[in-house]
This record gives sequence, structure tokens and C-alpha cells, in this order.
Amino acid sequence: MPHIQISNSQDESQSQCSYYHLPITHHCILTIKHKNSYISSLGIGGKLLYTGSSDKEIQMLKRDNLRYEYDHENLNNSVIITGKGAVKSLVVSADKIYSAHQDHRIRVWKVDENDAQQKKLTQLATLPTFSDRALTILTPKNHVQVRRHKKSTWVHHNDTVSALAVSRDGLVLYSVSWDRTLKIWRTTDFKCLESVANAHDDAINAIALSSHGDVYTGSTDKKIKIWRKLKSPKGEKHSLIATLKKHRSGINALALSTDENVLYSGASDRLIIVWEKSDDDDGMVVVCTLKGHVKSILCLSVVSDLLCSGSADETIRIWRGIEKCYFCLAVLEGHSGPVKCLTSETDHLSLSDASASYIIYSGGLDSDVKVWQISIPL
Repeated sequence: MPHIQISNSQDESQSQCSYYHLPITHHCILTIKHKNSYISSLGIGGKLLYTGSSDKEIQMLKRDNLRYEYDHENLNNSVIITGKGAVKSLVVSADKIYSAHQDHRIRVWKVDENDAQQKKLTQLATLPTFSDRALTILTPKNHVQVRRHKKSTWVHHNDTVSALAVSRDGLVLYSVSWDRTLKIWRTTDFKCLESVANAHDDAINAIALSSHGDVYTGSTDKKIKIWRKLKSPKGEKHSLIATLKKHRSGINALALSTDENVLYSGASDRLIIVWEKSDDDDGMVVVCTLKGHVKSILCLSVVSDLLCSGSADETIRIWRGIEKCYFCLAVLEGHSGPVKCLTSETDHLSLSDASASYIIYSGGLDSDVKVWQISIPL
């Protein structure tokens, strides 16, 4: 039986800390406007920023150019048309990009660097692959009930693929879907290795992955579940080791701290909950609850010791924790619609002995990609 971890609420005095009174500087470096579509996903790889949008497009932007006025003609030349519906998630691993789509598919791309003028994406596969589908469709035991009058093979997602994660060595891809399943794929041949059916009671919206292989999933059912690969009579399979219950509404985003000892969860209840590993079991306990956003938390990103949160209230908040007390360092305002996706990185071009600098990329339902720079005194 899986261990169930139900965290107790903490005193309000311990759950919210005041603003951090340091001369933090931040500004929007650049805004890139897209036409007729909102930005649904962002990813960083090599020297590029990848954007996924609601009109099936993936675009590649050179990050070095994003500090200046961007060439929109060049932007239009880097469009890759894919699938049906929004690009829901992008993850980058070495020279491969994985994209999750509203048409229930995952697509795999390779960065083609043969063109000296401009890098291009070449599609390698669509998951599940034809060979996976062919091998499973002929055997009745490979068919599972997905709706009252519909069956499908276990390798298929049967609703929007909402989020992806890839292992640090790049050998394993994890996907979650509104069909309530967690699937595991081998990236050498794109074979589906495992499917966890009914992993949640409702749509799964978010996934986070530790370097040790622990998988965290967040769902509209208000729960976070932790999965680990364990030996069983049928071989190694992912098993539920803990369930975290604290949010009052559906979970939209998950992120791990850089040392992986802390999990952050953002939900439609307007809260970010900070979880820390428990000393005596495989569960996690609540450290504090971050309040400040006035609408749903839609996305989270971690860079160094900072947590970035994007919300339906059209703002981005930057948080830092010191000895389990978290402070809001800054509120970034500029989007005219909900902030749907975030990614971030250390700003290596602005190194200083006096301050640390970071670049934050945000995408919103206002169809804008914004590039922010934030500097924090050391």
C-alpha cells in the first residue's frame, strides 16, 4: 500500500513573510508580439529559446539577440507548423526537442545545424510511433477502456498531452495527460515502456522529475503524487510512494529547487505551497504557503535560489527563501493577459562582484513573449 502524506496546516504567521527590502532592480528588456495566438510553452536549449503557441507553431529565437530589438522578419522565418491544437509543453535535451500537443501526440525534433545561417528543426518521430501502434493493436490485452464505449491501446494518450519531462541523461521521457495517465518512453527508439493508468482522479496538468528518477505529478484533483521505479514480480514499474494533499483546487504547476530537496506547487487556489522532504518517510511536509497572487498560479520556474511564478492576474512574482521563510523580491508587471509559461536562466553576460543577474522569459495569453532582467545585490 502506498504511503499517504496529508500535511497539516501551519499558522498564518509562519506561512507568509514580508517583502524583501533590498534594492532589487528589474526591467523588461524586450517584448515580442505574436499574431492571433497565445504563447503556451517555452523552452531553452543551447543558444536558442523555443516558443510554442496555441496555433500549432514552434519558433526558435536566438537568445543573444533577445537583449536588443528583435528582427520580426527573422522570427517569421523560423516557424514550424505542427499537429492540431496548442503546443502544450516543450522540453529540450541535447540536440532533441520534445513537444506535447493538444492532438494527443508527442513530437520529437532534431536541431539541424547544417545550415550556417539559421538552425532548423527536423521531425524525427511522432509518439506513439507506428511500430508501437502496430505491435499493440493486434493483441486484445493491449487494449484499455478509455471511455464508456471506446477502447484504445495502452501506448496512446487519449486526451491533450499537458506536460513533459526528460531524465538528466536524456534516455527517458515522461509525459502526462488530461486522460489521467503517466507514460514513460525510451528516447533511443521512442518506444513506450510503461503506462500508469488512472494515475489521478482527474486531468494531470504538471510534472516534475528529480535526477534520481522520482516523478512528481499534479492534477485537477488537487493532489500531488510521487512515483518511484520499484522492482515487482512483473519487473521494474513505477509505483505510488506518497500523495500530498493541501491545495484547495486544481494544481497547475510544479517545480523542484536546484538541490531537489524542495518542491513548489502552484494551483488555482492562488497559492504556492513549499514542500520539503520528510526525514522519516518518503513523503513531504509543508514548509510555508506563499500568498500574493490574486488569481490562479499557472506556471513556475526555478533559477539558482529564486522561484518565479506566473499567474492569471497578469503578473510574475520573484521569491527567495531564507531558512524556510520566503520573501517576494519583485513583482513584474507588463503582460495584458494571464502569464501562461515561464523559463529562466542565469545572466552570464552581466557578471558582477556586486550583484547576481538573471534572465526570465515569459509567455502569455496576450500573445506576447517578454524578456526580463533582474539584478539582486550579493
